[in-house]
Amino acid sequence: MSAITIDKVKTIKTLNSIAENGLNVFNKDTYTIDNNSENPDAIVVRSYNMHEMEFGSNLKAIARAGAGVNNIPVERCTEEGIVVFNTPGANANAVKEMILTVLIASSRNLFDGVAWTKTLVGEGAEVPKLVEAGKKQFVGKEIKGKTLGIIGLGAIGALVANDALDLDMDVIGFDPFISVDTAWNLARNVQRAMTIEQLFANSDYITVHVPLTDDTKGMFNQETFSIMKPDVHILNFSRGELVNEADMEAALESGKVGKYITDFPNENVLKMKNTIPVPHLGASTAESEENCAIMAARQVQEFLNTGNIKNSVNFPNANLPYTGQLRVAAFHKNVPNMVGQITSVISSYNLNIADMINRSRGGYAYTMVHIEDKANGDIIPGLEEKISQITGVVTARII
Repeated sequence: MSAITIDKVKTIKTLNSIAENGLNVFNKDTYTIDNNSENPDAIVVRSYNMHEMEFGSNLKAIARAGAGVNNIPVERCTEEGIVVFNTPGANANAVKEMILTVLIASSRNLFDGVAWTKTLVGEGAEVPKLVEAGKKQFVGKEIKGKTLGIIGLGAIGALVANDALDLDMDVIGFDPFISVDTAWNLARNVQRAMTIEQLFANSDYITVHVPLTDDTKGMFNQETFSIMKPDVHILNFSRGELVNEADMEAALESGKVGKYITDFPNENVLKMKNTIPVPHLGASTAESEENCAIMAARQVQEFLNTGNIKNSVNFPNANLPYTGQLRVAAFHKNVPNMVGQITSVISSYNLNIADMINRSRGGYAYTMVHIEDKANGDIIPGLEEKISQITGVVTARII
């Protein structure tokens, strides 16, 4: 069903505590933050589960202040013409630092050693002697000269790779979808694995940074464990479901996997031998939360003000330089003659098209059209309604 919107003062609703510096991005003259609103123009969210929420007719955008969007009904948003943003890279440094921290700490058995030392409370003057006698059970290994395999060389993976090289590790990476920007930022000494099996077979440590999809679900399993070196350490700060937990438990029991470090503990994980369950702290820094909030707010404000889209997980990215001219923004089915129908309606008003852009993503597409000699705020009665009534148009806005 087509939706028509009229842009006035825009309402932003937050569903979690969002860093104040992020909310301050919104221009106070044209935006209001109202967390009680039943029908906001946009929602900024972190981990709040939105799957059971009903969306009002004004809702145009949802911004996740973070990378994962499992808490957002993305498919339903697409069908309703609601753009969903995330903030890739905004928390990358925080996650990178956590990866390097647990990489070293797990190798040195630091967590077990600290936990054991705390059991010596009450031993009084005997504590130093007991520490010296007991420390042998926590002898670890150095990461220098070992091989770190990185699956996924996006914002986080690339930072981990570069810093691991600085720690004198050998680094091998696998990412068939690596972007040009990431490739430019990646150190030249990172070795490229032609197959994921090659990475599995040659790594002493493996860290994974890929989204959860049908292809990646359960990618760590009995078959892939059989390829790996004995005593491999596996770090999972992406999604718990990437690991087949029954197969991981068996691999830990046999010693095939030496340590499993995960940011997604559950009852099964807590019962497993040689696991380090981190309470979802990968991106939990004040700096990361602020960076994500600022990035999310900027993306929402840019979209609401100009129609431009960056870092959407369900709409195509689209950027048409904004000059203050009136523009039409339409989200529609990706079928033939949609652009022709939109421009025909515009032409029927004796309006001249100054510039336009059309981008597609799967079964949907997004079209923006500049109207020559018409400024933002000019009213053209009926134009928005007529475009919204074109069969296949999901949402239409005059900006």
